[in-house]
Amino acid sequence: MKIKLLLAFSFWMLVMTVSCNKDDISFDAPSQKLSFSKDTVFCDTVYHQVRSETYAVKVYNNEDKDILIPRIHLEKGASSLYKINVDGKPGYDFKDVALRKKDSLYIFVEIAPEATGPEAIAEDKILFESPAGQQNVVLFSVVQDAEFFIKSSSNPNILTSDATWTNNKAKIIYGDLTVDQNVILNIQPGTKVYFHKNSGMKVLQGATLNINGTLTNNVTLRGDRNDPAYDTIPKNWNSVKMEPGSTLNMNYTRLFGGTKGLEMKQANATISNSFIHTFQEYGIYSIGSTITARNLVMNNCGESAIGIFRGGTYNLTHCTIVNYSDLLQSYNRNGIFATNEWKNESNQTEQGALILNVRNSIVYSDRDNSVFFEQTPGQLFNFTFENCLLKYSSQSEAGFLDTAPSVIQLVKNQDPLFVNYFAAQMNLRVKQNSPAIGKGSTTVAATVPTDIAGSSRTSNPTLGAYQYQ
Repeated sequence: MKIKLLLAFSFWMLVMTVSCNKDDISFDAPSQKLSFSKDTVFCDTVYHQVRSETYAVKVYNNEDKDILIPRIHLEKGASSLYKINVDGKPGYDFKDVALRKKDSLYIFVEIAPEATGPEAIAEDKILFESPAGQQNVVLFSVVQDAEFFIKSSSNPNILTSDATWTNNKAKIIYGDLTVDQNVILNIQPGTKVYFHKNSGMKVLQGATLNINGTLTNNVTLRGDRNDPAYDTIPKNWNSVKMEPGSTLNMNYTRLFGGTKGLEMKQANATISNSFIHTFQEYGIYSIGSTITARNLVMNNCGESAIGIFRGGTYNLTHCTIVNYSDLLQSYNRNGIFATNEWKNESNQTEQGALILNVRNSIVYSDRDNSVFFEQTPGQLFNFTFENCLLKYSSQSEAGFLDTAPSVIQLVKNQDPLFVNYFAAQMNLRVKQNSPAIGKGSTTVAATVPTDIAGSSRTSNPTLGAYQYQ
C-alpha cells in the first residue's frame, strides 16, 4: 500500500512539474523579422473548380527567444481564392501564433478557383504583422477555364461526331477519350490538352486527328500536373493511340511527359514543326505505319525516340532526333530503333517490309550508338541516311555498315554542339562551331525551305530542325 501511495505521489509531482514548466514558458513579441523557405509560392496552373496540389512554406524564428506572431492572414481575407493552413489549423486569419526559439512552422497553401475567362492570374499574399514590421509571401497561380472529358461506367467518353477544339478552354481528359470511326477532331492553335494519370486518347479506324498549331501559337498535349517540375518527368499519362487506318496531321505541337507519345499501328501521320520529348518508353512507337516528318525535334525517351516495329514507310527530313537523359539511365535511349518484326497481343510474331529515309537530319544519343537496326532475313529492309550527323559505334552495335551505299555524306561521331540538350531548358539549336552547319543537301532543303522557327534554309542548310543564323 505504501509503495502504491509513493508511486501515485511521484506521478502527481511529475505532472505538476511538467505543468509548471509549461506555464513558465513566456512568449514575447518578435523583435526581428521572420525568414521564409520561399518568398513566392508559384502554384500549379489550376482549372475551373479543381483544387490544386498542396504547397508548403516554412516560417523560421531566428531569435533566441519564444515569440508570438501577432497576426498571420491572407490579404484578401475570406474572399481570397486561396486557402491556408497555419500550423495545422485551417482559416484565413490567425492571431498570436506561437513559435519557439530557433524553430519553424509550416503554412500549407491550396487554391480551388472559379475561372472568369479562358486564362487569368490569381494573386494574393500571406501577411505577417509584428512590431518588427509587415512581411509577406506572394501567392501566384494561372487559372484556366476547362472542359472535362471523363470516362466512367456510364460514360464511355467517345466523340461520335466531328468536333473542333479551340483555345477558349483547356481540355482535361480523365481515362481514355476515344475518337470514333470516321470522325474528325480538329485541335486549333493555342489549345492545351491535359491528360490525367493513366489517361490517353484513342483514334479509331478511319478517324482523323488534325492538330493545327502555328509558329506563334503551339498546341500542347501533356499531363495535367502543370508544376514546372513535371515538365521533365515522364509517365504522367499514357499515349495518343492511332488505330489501323487512322490519320494524324500534326503541326506546331508540343507533346511530352507520358509513357509513349504517339502509339501508331498501321496508321498514317504527317508531322511538321513539332516537339516530342520526355517519354518513359518511346516518343513515337510505330507498327507498320507510314510517317512523314519534317522539322521534328525529339529528346529524352527511355527506349528510343522513334521505335519502328513490323516495318512500314518513314521519311524523316530536317529532323533533330536525339536522346539525352539523366533520369532514364537504365534504358536503351536510342535515337532510332527499327526492326521488321513485332509480337502481337497473342505473342505471335508478325513481319513487314521496311523503308526508312533520313535526310539532312541529326540522330544522336548519350549512348555509344544512336541507331539500332534488327534486319529480318527474307524481309525488305531499305534504309537511307543522306547528309546526316550520326552517332555510330560499330556494325555490331548498329546493325548496319556506315559505309553502305545508302549512307551518303555522313558526318560521323561529331558532337552537334547543341545550345542546351537538358530537358529542363531544352534548346536544340546548334552553336556557331557545330559540325552540322552547312552540311545539308540544298536539294533536300528546298523541300523543307523554312526551319522549325520559320527561318529560311535554302542556302547553306544546317542539319536538323534548326537553321543556324
